[in-house]
Amino acid sequence: MGTAERRGAPGQSVAERSAPRWEREVPDGGIPARGREGDATGEEREPYRQLWVEEPAKRRRMPDPVRTAAVRAVLIISVTLIQATVAFLCTMAGSWLAFPMVISSVVSTVVATWSVVDVWVTRQAWNQRYGVVSEPSSTARALRRERRVRRREERTALREQKRIRRRGGTGQLSHP
Repeated sequence: MGTAERRGAPGQSVAERSAPRWEREVPDGGIPARGREGDATGEEREPYRQLWVEEPAKRRRMPDPVRTAAVRAVLIISVTLIQATVAFLCTMAGSWLAFPMVISSVVSTVVATWSVVDVWVTRQAWNQRYGVVSEPSSTARALRRERRVRRREERTALREQKRIRRRGGTGQLSHP
């Protein structure tokens, strides 16, 4: 509401002055109308813009065990950083708490390193069990192709032999 509107209605309260405008802008119990460019007063309104727009993820979601290990590692690392900060401040202040905090920070650093390694190992194990799509190298692909051609030729020759035996030996050039 502008200054001119406030001066124009000195006897009205703020709620009375804004009630007609509120009803005009939000007709359905607090839900703005979509798709209407203007309303009964002839005012031009901005088109309705959504508050939340879903965007497709750029990367796939981490598997649950890996995500759990990563969250655990982040929490442990944050506690370690807080302990290191407190140990530093206690040391600078000359407090008796400095020595126990330094010892606990060292232990926490070891645990934090272990938790990061745990994330890495969990991710590798999950990939080995469920998710790795391995592409063979070009040499392996060529060798496999040659093996397939050889097996196909062997099967064809075997089928031909069986067919010759079924016919009773006719078409055979020499006897075994």
